Amino acid sequence: MTNKSPNKENVHQKDESAVVSEAQEAPDQEYSDYTDTELMVTIAARELRDGESVLVGVGVPNLACNLAKRTHASDLRMFYESGTIDSNPRSLPLSIGDPVLASGAAGLVPMYEGFSKYLQAGRIDVGFLGGAQIDKYGNINSTVIGEYDDPKVRLPGSGGACEIASNSHRTLVITQHQKRRFPEEVDFVTSPGYLDGDTSREELGLRGGPEAVITDLAVMRFDDDGEMYVESLHPGVSREDVQAATGWELSFADETGTTETPTTDEIRLLREELDPDGLYIGGG
Repeated sequence: MTNKSPNKENVHQKDESAVVSEAQEAPDQEYSDYTDTELMVTIAARELRDGESVLVGVGVPNLACNLAKRTHASDLRMFYESGTIDSNPRSLPLSIGDPVLASGAAGLVPMYEGFSKYLQAGRIDVGFLGGAQIDKYGNINSTVIGEYDDPKVRLPGSGGACEIASNSHRTLVITQHQKRRFPEEVDFVTSPGYLDGDTSREELGLRGGPEAVITDLAVMRFDDDGEMYVESLHPGVSREDVQAATGWELSFADETGTTETPTTDEIRLLREELDPDGLYIGGG
């Protein structure tokens, strides 16, 4: 089912019948396989809706947003923390300060205005987040591992993540699925999810909340109490695989599905147009 690519990431071959079917429309079989990162990017892209405003960041979220714009969400508006409004980068930005983000953007504002007049004012529909730890209620830690005053590891901290988590109408998290990344309770709440569950987020007056957690094993969402559950398993992944990589007893949807794999066109766009050098998806 899986092999190891040169960059040590799992490579998955599509179901044979699907490959044959797509081959009738696209004879080139170069894009009939996909990596874990490519799968996560395409899942994230499909979460985005046409016309939404997204606070992007760089790396995998940037790939997801640009893939969405080239497939089903041509009117997606991309915002970056550096203050670029409705950006349309012609090449892959290396940071939020990359000048390529200004080229073709609808506007440029100071970072303060980007956060105050757009994010805090409720004009951002979706924010992308990541971190060292995420717990059962979607709280994210990017501050310390261990005790705050005497940590085992001190991490970069919040940056704009806490504001994004608190003010976006919904957030998406993309991360590798490892037990150390998914403790039952994070060591420090840098970016709030549903806090202690139930109505604890609403009681603090926070907007939105985490909607999906996309990993290399599964897609997870949140129930009415704010607790994470597994909605779909990626092809070849079992419930036991996901549970073994999680620090608490997970719930699974009554009809846990199988994640839809990337199409050949999505893979072609990622490899040929969005990340031809393999900076983020590897194998370039």
